[in-house]
This record gives sequence, C-alpha cells and structure tokens, in this order.
Amino acid sequence: MQMRSFLLGIMLIVLLRNGTSVAQTPSASKPVREPSPALAPVKDIAGLPRVLLIGDSISIGYTLRVRELLQGKAGVHRPPVNCSSTSYALQNLDKWLGDKPWDLIHFNFGLHDAKLPPEGVRHSPPETYQRNLEALVERMRKKSARLIFATTTPVPNNGILSPVRRFGSIDQYNSLARVTMQNQQIAINDLNAIVSPQADKILIHRTDEQGVIHWDVHFTAEGYDVLAEQVAATIEAGLAKPANNPIIPAKN
Repeated sequence: MQMRSFLLGIMLIVLLRNGTSVAQTPSASKPVREPSPALAPVKDIAGLPRVLLIGDSISIGYTLRVRELLQGKAGVHRPPVNCSSTSYALQNLDKWLGDKPWDLIHFNFGLHDAKLPPEGVRHSPPETYQRNLEALVERMRKKSARLIFATTTPVPNNGILSPVRRFGSIDQYNSLARVTMQNQQIAINDLNAIVSPQADKILIHRTDEQGVIHWDVHFTAEGYDVLAEQVAATIEAGLAKPANNPIIPAKN
C-alpha cells in the first residue's frame, strides 16, 4: 500500500513538472461563454400553433422576448445556432425544419450574406443571395403553410464598422429579398423600416476619447424589445390569417 502511494506521488510530480495538471480550469483571461438561453430547446405545447424563428444573432436577441409576448398563443422554437447566411442555411435547413410541419416560419437572411472580406468568409454576392433565397423558400414551403420574411436591419456608418468588419449595401440585399418574396407571395415583416428612424438610439455604439462613434449591428435591450414586439405582432397576425400555402407532401 505504501509503495503504491509512493508511485502515485512520483507520477504526480512528473506530471506537474511537465506542465500538465490533472484537472485544468479555463484561463481567467478567456472566460467560457455560456450559450444563450434563447438557443435552448423548447417543447411543443398541446393545442398551440408551432412557430419557428430562423435567423442570425439579431433574431437570437429577440427570441426570448417573442416567446414571452406569445405565451399562451404559440409555441416559439428556433434552431439552436446562429443561422448565419443563406449558404449556411442551405446546408442545414433540413435539420432545422425537422420532421413535423410548422404552422408558421418567420425567417431572415442577409446580414451575413452582405459581409465583405476579409471578415466575410461567408459573403454571398447579390445574385447568389437571391438564388439561395429562392431555393430556401422552395424547401420551407414543404414544411409550413405560412412564411414571413423579415428584412435585414440597418448597418450604420455606410456599412463600415472597422477595417475588417464591412458590409455590402443592405438596401440592395433587402431590395432583392423583397422581389423574391413578392414573386412568391410571401408576407414581409419590414424590420429595417422599423429600426431605421431610431437606429442611432437603439443600435449599440460607443464614443471614444477622440469623439469617434464606434457602431455595432446589434441592439440595446430597448432595441431588442422594439424588434420583439414587431415580430410577435406580425406572427400573431399571420397565424390569424388563412393559410395561403397548403403544404405539399414530399413524393416517396
């Protein structure tokens, strides 16, 4: 027994000298980021419509508040990820849609598609964006009788947030999306129009010592409340209308 304890002690000393610890803890300089509670799965609620939110980090920011506003009126789900760009969505949409039909899908793509290099590794030129949107709509129609597209919210400072964080024209991407949705007779929730008049108040920004304003595409708590109220009201109104897209079962 003593020999076994002695050998274990020697092994521990060797490990420590080699810079290896038995139990490693995260570095204080790199705290572990907890996943957003908005990404946690929710269960269907008997008797309530099933609603799916698809979108990037902006939609993650308003998901919890939308659930609160629609409590008792709809079960609001979302994929457990940032849905990013149209190209990323084409690779993952079937997984996000699942096996059951949805009473309504509220979706947005545009911000990640409009990213420009060097940060914009998933950048989609306008023509690619529109083509991808058409393909996504075709696939979502097989799972939901009601689709609502949300326009992409503004990017301040003419799309230049830093030397490496730049965006193409959000107006151009929204214009292409509107054409696609109108051609497909899909309802549009114009979040861009809601945000634009008050963007300087509800988009996150700070002013440095030189008086330069540094903008972000994300929102203050007040801003996410504005978005959530608009999204929830649009979903509720959409559910009240007759379905205009009878689900066509997939062919065997």
